[in-house]
Amino acid sequence: MELEHGHNQAAIATRIAKGQRSSYVRDYVYGGIDGAITTFAIVAGVFGAALSSNIILILGLANLLADGFSMAASNYSGTKTLIDDVDRVRKIEEKHIRFKPDGEREEVRQLLKRKGFKGETLDETVAVITSNKAVWIDFMLVEEYGLSLNQPSPFLSGLATFVAFVICGSVPILPFVFDMKSAIYGSAILTGMMFFVIGAAKSNWTMSPWWRSGFETVLIGGFAATVAFAVGRFLNGLV
Repeated sequence: MELEHGHNQAAIATRIAKGQRSSYVRDYVYGGIDGAITTFAIVAGVFGAALSSNIILILGLANLLADGFSMAASNYSGTKTLIDDVDRVRKIEEKHIRFKPDGEREEVRQLLKRKGFKGETLDETVAVITSNKAVWIDFMLVEEYGLSLNQPSPFLSGLATFVAFVICGSVPILPFVFDMKSAIYGSAILTGMMFFVIGAAKSNWTMSPWWRSGFETVLIGGFAATVAFAVGRFLNGLV
């Protein structure tokens, strides 16, 4: 059975020396799926309302820029909030260790006891952790508050979301840009393919088979588009 990486001493040392790396897969998937869904939903809704192709292009392009930037800004703010929260809790722990070190040591002891440490092993581990202030604080952030020490860049998270949104969101309006015959059907086919590609790619970071993840994303996007088309038809009937 082939493993994902080596486990000899040299391989382990090299891998650990590289440190933890932030992943922006979530941001790409989030932006890509939302870009394709929202843009095609607009296309389907406008087409359902029997409006012109020019209106579809205008609204589609406006969505790419406005909604794409809005999502990127929201993701930036959300990611930065998480980082700010880690900094806030870190300062709290620094203060507690400075003024109530014995109480903080007891917290470390009880957290380790819950993991099965006992006797001399427990005493020695508590002593080792609390002998280094930085390690002590990091331990409390992870074990007491459940926070991650490996935080992504807010700027890169927002940028990844925006890029994926614009690239994937531009697919549904391509048939209208080139003024294709039956552009709505071409848009539906291309968008369905994009949904499948995004879902299949997403399976590299999940336990789901690529084909299942692909079809699942197609179903989600198709449902959103169907709702938008139905609303457009309904509103067109009222006008």
